Amino acid sequence: MGYRYETHLHTCSGSLCGKSTGAEHARFYKEAGYQGIIITDHFCGGNTAMPREGSWKSRIDAFAAGYEDALAEGQRIGLDVFFGWEECFSRYDEGRDEYLIYGLDKQWLYEHPEIEYWTRRQYYEAVHAGGGCMIQAHPFRKRDYIKKIRLGLQFCDGIEVANLFNDPWADACAMRYAKAYDLVTIAGSDNHLSNLPGKTEPGMTYGIELDKPLGDIHDLVRLIRSRGKIGLIVPPDRFEIDPDNAPEVETFWLDENEDTVPTHRNWLQD
Repeated sequence: MGYRYETHLHTCSGSLCGKSTGAEHARFYKEAGYQGIIITDHFCGGNTAMPREGSWKSRIDAFAAGYEDALAEGQRIGLDVFFGWEECFSRYDEGRDEYLIYGLDKQWLYEHPEIEYWTRRQYYEAVHAGGGCMIQAHPFRKRDYIKKIRLGLQFCDGIEVANLFNDPWADACAMRYAKAYDLVTIAGSDNHLSNLPGKTEPGMTYGIELDKPLGDIHDLVRLIRSRGKIGLIVPPDRFEIDPDNAPEVETFWLDENEDTVPTHRNWLQD
């Protein structure tokens, strides 16, 4: 058995939709046998708990509170805890596409208050320049608030091919998309509520598995950007299509101007 990491995790301190504290998550994943977790709370464009007012530094400090809570508990119990975030891009009634950011820290955020207004291209280039990477989260997710499935092939280093809270057909489509374009793949739980006493959500077991432990988050960035070996922690049947539960879904590319262009492809078919 290799070293297991949760790649997609929200706390109640950094995400309005979060239900567990960073420390609660840390204890859960330690008990579940994970080597480490990456805290990826929702940032400016998404369902963030980050204050909308105040100095930029104070806002970033508040945003990072969930990570720091998890880090302190992780250091106490022997769990690696890394910093990241999830950014959302939306346009009017089209919904949203979201990206996981790894490899940057609070100091980098302090130095980039303009990040709130960046396009995907600006984000991607700045993250790369800073030594980080971007992964498109749950690219085929379909919800009431997501009117169009938008594939940001130009703006990411890989995709989250499996997400615990996706419909299985969406992950099957993501895997077919990844194979078609030879994309780096990860999996994550998108966990908002860890299975602790008094909690009701089922245990979270998605993530990635590595042959060697990460020394720091930059080790994962190097693996992703160099296309190194990354195992997926997902059920063995996760990428199978059930025709009775696979709707017809129209998908769109994001072009150079970040406008939507139909893919003219049915990802549910081989």
